[in-house]
Amino acid sequence: MKTIKGPALFLAQYASDEAPFSSWESITKWAADCGYKGVQVPSWDARLIDLSKAADSKDYCDEFLGVAKENGVEVTELSTHLQGQLVAVHPAYDTAFDGFAEPMVHGNPEARQKWAVDQVMLALSASKNMQMTDHVSFSGALAWPYLYPWPQRPAGLVETAFEELAARWRPILDHADECGVNVCYEIHPGEDLHDGVTFEMFLQRVDDHPRCHMLFDPSHYVLQCLDYLDHIDIYKDRIKMFHVKDAEFNPTGRQGVYGGYQAWVDRAGRFRSLGDGQVDFGAIFSKMAANDFDGWAVVEWECCLKHPVDGAREGAAFVQDHIIRVTERAFDDFADGGADVKSNREMLGIA
Repeated sequence: MKTIKGPALFLAQYASDEAPFSSWESITKWAADCGYKGVQVPSWDARLIDLSKAADSKDYCDEFLGVAKENGVEVTELSTHLQGQLVAVHPAYDTAFDGFAEPMVHGNPEARQKWAVDQVMLALSASKNMQMTDHVSFSGALAWPYLYPWPQRPAGLVETAFEELAARWRPILDHADECGVNVCYEIHPGEDLHDGVTFEMFLQRVDDHPRCHMLFDPSHYVLQCLDYLDHIDIYKDRIKMFHVKDAEFNPTGRQGVYGGYQAWVDRAGRFRSLGDGQVDFGAIFSKMAANDFDGWAVVEWECCLKHPVDGAREGAAFVQDHIIRVTERAFDDFADGGADVKSNREMLGIA
């Protein structure tokens, strides 16, 4: 058993042009003041990190890590959620996703995809320079528009999509292996890897790649009505990262899983600040400890109601209260009468 590290905070939802969220120096101080011991860094945000420098310069990375340490936090992982999304984009989403990329590749899906691959490669190199073993990303999606199709999907459509997705990610996973870094896909609606079955379909096509892993976020499973506790046991050997995020699902006679095109506050399924939703975190943290999870408990704040700063401060305390400091001895050791091979055989009636 292992004690989970934490609490940590994913900074993507907090970085902005307003102090203290506008620079690496100030946002790390703020996170530590909230009670966090670590931060997960969105690699696309130039206000916080220069990704190209981080990939090329160990000195830059040492300075980057040093600022965080001096301010009271560790850097837990780098994220390429936005860049990973662009590794595979169905044409229906070209316009919407252009905003995730540099302006120079807007309107050019082929150039955008190459840019995205390069970005993830840079982040993996930067992770190596920072001596990190795990990295989080999205898989992107080619088959997502056909999730619940009418008319029915033609034979081979999904298989072709996953073969192409695997072909695009295989060189990235190989580079990750060279860097000694795991790629942890956040299993997430909107991605082709959105549940256990689709993760397995992808894993098979990358030949059980040793660097292909997942980030566990129970909030996405609540909204899919998926058993997130069973999921931990099934994939415990592939779960390398953990987003601590809450959610609730309250279906009515008017709407259910799909949400009726409503804004977040009006959906049956909503993300909530920690402790305000329905996720059984007591059971999750128990399973993580029992399964030897060796990573960080990283708060990802997303809530349609609560102020983000309140969510951050409450989230740090929530995670701290849920982390289980694992025991080094059995609770009934006091009753150990002592035994040896001879006495054990006598107790069993074995001559």
